[in-house]
Amino acid sequence: MARPDLRLGVNIDHVATLRNARGGFYPDPCRAAHEAILAGADGITAHLREDRRHIRDQDVERLKRQILTPLNFEMAATDEMVAIASRIRPHAACIVPEKREERTTEGGLDVVSAFNSLAPVVERLHGEGIRVSLFIEPEPAMLDAARRLGAPVVELHTGAYAEATLSDDRDRVARELARLFHAASHGAGLGLEVHAGHGLTEENVGDVAAIPEIAELNIGHALISAAVFVGLGDAVRAMRAAMDRGRARLG
Repeated sequence: MARPDLRLGVNIDHVATLRNARGGFYPDPCRAAHEAILAGADGITAHLREDRRHIRDQDVERLKRQILTPLNFEMAATDEMVAIASRIRPHAACIVPEKREERTTEGGLDVVSAFNSLAPVVERLHGEGIRVSLFIEPEPAMLDAARRLGAPVVELHTGAYAEATLSDDRDRVARELARLFHAASHGAGLGLEVHAGHGLTEENVGDVAAIPEIAELNIGHALISAAVFVGLGDAVRAMRAAMDRGRARLG
């Protein structure tokens, strides 16, 4: 039987991407959030980017008003985003690196180099009662720095692992999975709550779900892509089942 302590956060950014392609009002990201929750999502993630390429300010405001599950607000560490988070007060704020020219988030925060600039952001959000998460590479130095910053949660960037699973290089997959195992264990040992996400699919999520220290997976693009063919509810249920199969390996 699967352990019940692995949560699924559904990222709805790309529902907004599809809406914005025509500049209209549908598909509605808030409706997607409700559909995902009904299908078993434990929380909703939305990334308000500087250029508003998908999620918009009013989307975040509506999500905060309408959903009862936790809202995870992904944000860059800028004065603008800190002010918005302080006003909306989501359950959690996940600080991510952001570059205007990137298609999607390309890596984790360099918490070591950016320590001094991140410290007041973490302190401000914490003071507003917002649970702070840092999106980082699965490296011990990054976890140590996150702990010193006082962030209670880290989200491990699984992009390198996900890319490895698309190759025929089993050794590469094993190396990336070992990095995630080691990082999750190290983070938990520091007293951090460990999440993971980026590039996870129904096909590759099982091995990550089997890492015992990971408490939550945040998944978006794969779910929205599958929803085109099977509907969002069925996509979420299938992902949840794949996660549960992976978690069940723990006994």
